Amino acid sequence: MSSDENQSPLESSRKHSGSALHSGPRKKATSSNPLVLHGRHFGRTVFAMCNYPALLTAGILRLEELQDCPIEDYPAEVFVELIDSYPGLLDRLTNGEEEDIIHVGELVGKGVSGARGDDTKTLKSAVLEWLIPRGQALIPPLSHNIKSDCGFNHEVTGALLCPAGLDWSNAETKQSLKSGEIAVRGDQWPMFLYAGYVYNPEDPWTGLLRSEILIFGFKHVFTSPSSVDREPKATRSGNAYLHGMKSVTKGSLAYIATQVRFSISSSSIFSRTDTVTDSENFYHSILDLLEDPDEHQEVVDLMTWWTHRIFPNSSSSQRCMSKNSALSKIREKHAVLRERATMGTS
Repeated sequence: MSSDENQSPLESSRKHSGSALHSGPRKKATSSNPLVLHGRHFGRTVFAMCNYPALLTAGILRLEELQDCPIEDYPAEVFVELIDSYPGLLDRLTNGEEEDIIHVGELVGKGVSGARGDDTKTLKSAVLEWLIPRGQALIPPLSHNIKSDCGFNHEVTGALLCPAGLDWSNAETKQSLKSGEIAVRGDQWPMFLYAGYVYNPEDPWTGLLRSEILIFGFKHVFTSPSSVDREPKATRSGNAYLHGMKSVTKGSLAYIATQVRFSISSSSIFSRTDTVTDSENFYHSILDLLEDPDEHQEVVDLMTWWTHRIFPNSSSSQRCMSKNSALSKIREKHAVLRERATMGTS
């Protein structure tokens, strides 16, 4: 094994250099700036709900700690992944002044928020075409420009946003959701996350994050809006193609779920700190599940399923698992532990 393979992401990043990161006068944060462009993809695929200047400042202060200790929290994980994803970034951050660190964070943050705003705008209209089977009329119709009639104010969007476990067909429940008497938190997952929009309380994993509307939303953002209506192909205009993306990431799945949820809500302005939509809490709750080591097997199966649906020709979607691989051993151990737990409760 080479010395490079033994190095941490922090150490390996020091060896790279990027012309866009050489020291020099600060430039205005234009949309074509390399760090802004990188931020757009990073937010969509890794982490979208973050104050990036604060993240980078805190990460630099914790640099030695992160090199010597296991990383066990979101901010640190995001910091390490960000600096390792952009050649030369760590050099600039460690050799620059605090003002330079904040400026880099602003550039990345501009990209993240810009992409989120663009996707929110285009999905607002597109999602209305996916609410019911093609060829059927939405009754009553919904405006592409006004969101106040969406959310719990419309029969179709209300049913999709109804928290799993609640009965939208119940008149009292429906009225309570409409009036806000039942406040829906971000960690109360809506029905649209489930395949066929059916929730199984006996096994909440059944169909979770496999719904048609999520697939449409993902294709719309990552492979091009036109790919929603046909088999996905590599298009030069698609975000996935432009960034060499060949598999679905946990961050991208949480991001699309959050975007679709907002699109069918009645809220007109997306804000990660909005207490009404509670989008940040919702986003984090999805990521928490996907990062939970106790759910490893289910998550691996889910991500494989997604990659096959979105990138059917990629090597990652066609890869077979070796019988003696570490992954197969992890799955085997997890299955044994679940069997023992089941026997212990029977």
